[in-house]
Amino acid sequence: MSGTDHGQDPGWQGPQPTIILIAPQMGENIGAAARAMWNFGLEHMRLVNPRDGWPNPRAIAMSSGAARVIDQVRVLDDSAAALADMDHVYATTARGRDLTKPVVTPAQAMAEAHARINDGQRVGIIFGAERAGLENADIVRANTIISIPVNPAFASLNLAQAVLLCAYEWRRTADSTPARITEMAGARPASVIEVEKLYERFEQALSARNFFWPEHKAPSMKLALRNMLSRMPLTDTDIRTLHGIIRTLADKNPTEAAGGSPADAAASIRRNDGGQD
Repeated sequence: MSGTDHGQDPGWQGPQPTIILIAPQMGENIGAAARAMWNFGLEHMRLVNPRDGWPNPRAIAMSSGAARVIDQVRVLDDSAAALADMDHVYATTARGRDLTKPVVTPAQAMAEAHARINDGQRVGIIFGAERAGLENADIVRANTIISIPVNPAFASLNLAQAVLLCAYEWRRTADSTPARITEMAGARPASVIEVEKLYERFEQALSARNFFWPEHKAPSMKLALRNMLSRMPLTDTDIRTLHGIIRTLADKNPTEAAGGSPADAAASIRRNDGGQD
């Protein structure tokens, strides 16, 4: 099929999820993924540390005319930078994981993504490298896992195939999605970068109290903490509240530190953490 012009159909335009390839190896697979995206109207691709660099002539050739995608590719050094401006992130994997997160099919994920984007949220979908897929260090930053129901005896999907499945479901569910996903009494969902900053503050405060002990268990304990925070449907108000709680617990005597009553201490903490009196 060729010669189509999706630009003539306004239904193909508008806000959409960003496809993020973590450490892709072959330029051909990047190009095939770009072609799969543009087949279904997705045009925003990010690459995290592509093995063969960028731009890549093999990717351009394999994209078979999906210049709209290729010309807008953003390249970043790590997944934290690639996800920093996202509000909700889906991680694709065909394998079971030890991380406790909501698990949905591509169809469920893309129906939900439509609702989130209609609510003004920024949505990203991350895909792992061809050799082994996503690492836990990347999955832990996601909010939800997309599990593709493949043959368990042969669960290996080509990178572009996985992208194609999600892009297809995005387009298929475009006209059958609720207008809004939830009401939060005026609050908004916390962004990925807000959750990341909260995690960093938790880690710093807990490290100061020797929480991550014994030492050989510290990496897995930190991973579990990060996973817990990214899994929770936090709002911006929740983030401010938790920052205030951390500050309060870290202060030996918040009343004396504020120089007044407990109410003065609480007000001081909220002001310092961006909250409201």
